[in-house]
Amino acid sequence: MKTLSASVALLALVLSTPAVAEESAAETAAKNTNQSGYGTAGCGLGSILFGAKPGFMQVFAATTNGTFNSQTFGITTGTSNCVDPPGATASARLFIRANREALARDIARGGGEAVASLSAVAGCADASAVGRKLQNNFSSVFPDASISTDKVSDVVIGTLQSDAALACGNLSG
Repeated sequence: MKTLSASVALLALVLSTPAVAEESAAETAAKNTNQSGYGTAGCGLGSILFGAKPGFMQVFAATTNGTFNSQTFGITTGTSNCVDPPGATASARLFIRANREALARDIARGGGEAVASLSAVAGCADASAVGRKLQNNFSSVFPDASISTDKVSDVVIGTLQSDAALACGNLSG
């Protein structure tokens, strides 16, 4: 008898969930859909496979993104619907936040993998020139160890934007 009661309760829950998800999805679909065509799960392989379909489909999209680590790859490379609108700096800020320590080392050296990746995310023409520019401004970017990551992002992006010769096309002015 307990098994039958548990089965009926589980069936009622499963049958009622889609209706609730669809109702809330209809109310929030407009605000949860990015201009790039993905929903609340964000960009990545999941956004390509499931799009901005509301409700439980976003769980599948998020699971796909996490399983294949496609969101991080997409943000770094600008693929898998992880492309900012023209002139946006969100990907560069995210990259700086995620790679602050590696960037500090590479900026101090005047180049390296983290600087090259930042250059790619920012759409800069020459990673070596970016490395030299940031190295010359190291004391502004990292005046002390307690500087916030948001401030580091602001200074790095401002430095890249201030030099037209770097041609960082993904950064808005």
